[in-house]
Amino acid sequence: MKINELFETDLDFEIAGIVDDSRDVEQNYLFVATKGFNVDHYDYIDAAVVSGAVAVVADRKVDTKVPVFYVENINDCYVELCKKFNNITSDDFKYIGITGTDGKTTSTSVIYQIFNKLRTKSALIGTNGMFIKDEHYGTNNTTPCISELYNVLGIAKNNKCKQVVMEVSSEALLHERVKSINYSIVGFTNITEDHLNVHGSIDNYIACKLKLLDYLDDDGIVVYNGDDVNLCQIKSKIRYSYGVNQDCDFMISDVEEMSKVVNFCITYAGEKYNISSPLVGMYNVYNVTLAFAICMLYGMNSKTIIKAISELEPILGRRESLDFGQDFEIILDYAHTYNGIKNILESVKDYKKIITVTGAAGGREKEKRGKIGKIVLEKSDVVIFTMDDPRFESVDDIIDDLAGDTTKEYFRLNDRVEAINLALKVADKDSVVLILGKGRDNYMAIEDKKIPYCDYDVIKDFYNK
Repeated sequence: MKINELFETDLDFEIAGIVDDSRDVEQNYLFVATKGFNVDHYDYIDAAVVSGAVAVVADRKVDTKVPVFYVENINDCYVELCKKFNNITSDDFKYIGITGTDGKTTSTSVIYQIFNKLRTKSALIGTNGMFIKDEHYGTNNTTPCISELYNVLGIAKNNKCKQVVMEVSSEALLHERVKSINYSIVGFTNITEDHLNVHGSIDNYIACKLKLLDYLDDDGIVVYNGDDVNLCQIKSKIRYSYGVNQDCDFMISDVEEMSKVVNFCITYAGEKYNISSPLVGMYNVYNVTLAFAICMLYGMNSKTIIKAISELEPILGRRESLDFGQDFEIILDYAHTYNGIKNILESVKDYKKIITVTGAAGGREKEKRGKIGKIVLEKSDVVIFTMDDPRFESVDDIIDDLAGDTTKEYFRLNDRVEAINLALKVADKDSVVLILGKGRDNYMAIEDKKIPYCDYDVIKDFYNK
């Protein structure tokens, strides 16, 4: 796009991209000096120009060799520039946004799969990247930053998608990454204590999650977990609850959990629907019910939804069962919160031996580590504490926090590859190996670098050898 298509100017040079992070600048980019939450990007204008920026957008005087376009509201201007550059309008998509502490990836993935079963072309944006049918596009965050978000929305538009299903993280809400989007439906999975290093308190965290309601269409629909006390303050005009509570609009009952399937009922508007899902565990009953409710309220046929749920494909890194010909179960899961880890441990309680590999991220709230370590030690037969994105913290210190003053034996292997290999070696028939914390992440965060790494590849390499 030419610069004179973005601004009223006699200049006509090409713009190859728009960013507000100087580290992302490439040749012929437009650099927008936004005011970030923790950093003022105005301070990085020189670095952006050195990296190839051919023009700058600013809200105060700049002394630089490239053209500068001055605006009043720099952050709002940035959004409008990204929308214009990627040809995105408010009429392009129906947006469905899901937030919550746990379950966002599974819930959005189920909704996306149901939409695709109906052959209505949709996009999924979340922790695992963006998906459109068989195509996958990597993204850097659960909810991408503004320039990346509109880039992937441009791809979705070019692919003629009509719906966009999005995971919406608390940090995205805090930094107002989705402020420019109007959602037709928003869903809340649950709110449990997490990210307090960012939000400061549970009350701030809840308030931040509920900001998603501010981005709802005037006639938009809210679907929330009616069993979660932290969500009882939702007062949206059009709202529906789901859960086991008999007052819930979508009421869960008759849950029958088995090793490979869970059967349950959902009662809505006087009708009872029998559901059979391959996503096992009570926590997945909630995730699937949220997806069922949203698809029903979106206007889909109940029989089609129920059939699509029975045919759900595994979700990468979310209670993902791996088969390499071994005679025991291997489950790869992203669970890293107390609630997420507790849920998956309780879902495998019938196995003869539970072997758990986990760690805790560095630079995040230390207070939850002891609580997580305690439940892992209580509910596992073999525990291997290891590295999980330590950043600038010592892995040994993190493991000390997890183990606390326990007298129970456990293994500590700082190298995550060694930890996973040990778990696979000591497993035997009727065991389950839980590898928790990273799911299908493709990096390990060490200091300020992201080193290529993937739990799945480690397991695959073990069996290839």
